[in-house]
Amino acid sequence: MKVLFISNDPALFAQDSAVRARMRAYASAIGTLHIISRAPRGAVEEIDGPLTLHPLPAGPLASLMNLPKIARALILKEGIEVVSAQDPFEYGWCAKEAIKGTSAKLHIQVHTDFLSPWFVRSGVFRSMRIHTPFLNGVRVKIARTVLPHAHGIRVVSERIRGSLLSVYKNEIPDPTVLPISVGTEVPDAVLLPEHGFSFAFMTSGRLEPEKRIEDILMALGKIALNYPSVGLVIVGEGSERKKLETLATKLGLGNRVLFMGEQGKNAWGLMRSAHAYVQASAYEGYGRTLVEAALARIPIITTDVGIVGEVLKGYEQVLATPPGDTANLAAHMHAIIGDHQLRRSLAMNAEEAVRAHLSKYEDLPRLIQEDLVRTLA
Repeated sequence: MKVLFISNDPALFAQDSAVRARMRAYASAIGTLHIISRAPRGAVEEIDGPLTLHPLPAGPLASLMNLPKIARALILKEGIEVVSAQDPFEYGWCAKEAIKGTSAKLHIQVHTDFLSPWFVRSGVFRSMRIHTPFLNGVRVKIARTVLPHAHGIRVVSERIRGSLLSVYKNEIPDPTVLPISVGTEVPDAVLLPEHGFSFAFMTSGRLEPEKRIEDILMALGKIALNYPSVGLVIVGEGSERKKLETLATKLGLGNRVLFMGEQGKNAWGLMRSAHAYVQASAYEGYGRTLVEAALARIPIITTDVGIVGEVLKGYEQVLATPPGDTANLAAHMHAIIGDHQLRRSLAMNAEEAVRAHLSKYEDLPRLIQEDLVRTLA
């Protein structure tokens, strides 16, 4: 089988990256896999066994404008049977245009819950690094034109599958649900820097508007007087960092919040040195860091997004709250701090639930190959 992925991940061109290893495994299962992707400056075409990487020209706008033409030429030259785009937005549109005049089938991946009302309130048009809710509204409209043309759709959670079917009904094929790849071998603990907190909450991820890190800061501010030595460790970088640092100072939490920046592979290990994990995202497609926190066996407080309610049940495996509800978030933080038995039971139950969930997808490359084959039917 010959497949073309259209991607937006420059890390593909790093030999030792996790995404490169994952794509090698997918290529071995598929047969022949070509990937066109944004790439670091100076990147060249690479052949890695059954995997071939094709770098897009530099410049996000120029890349998108040229992408359909570049992809169509590759489809015709290599006899590509399926073109799979990593999103139903700009890359999905490019894939839809690229297959015109060819026999290739269109396959769309959906990794984010773009039908959530929060999606158009706080978003990032990543290809152009523009932070504006308006452009996420445009993305929803693009998806509306792209998805009905898809011969196959893969989503990362039942939440997204249900949302798509409720909106598009019989206009689209029934989406296949396959999770984001997460290993189950938990790394060794990585010690947090000296912080002086008697209880350390941790959150990890991109510091972008949709992650709503400010809600965690405001929730911490609500309980700060009762717990003067409780603090928050923030792992990750993004456009919101300066704003969040200013808010922490304004709330009187300057010495209670530790911004660690991007930690790469150490981020997961750092979870094991925290007392609890907290996430306040407005929306998630899956929730990879929730899975990692569960496997690290620390209690989780989260908004009701992604796999929450599907894999991780509220009040059994996590403490969940609606997005934007800082009062409830603060109440959950208060409960976690004061109840060791609650922390223990949540952590153990979450780990058990996540391991059971991931066990269904142990041979993910094969399942992805089977999904792509169904696209040809």
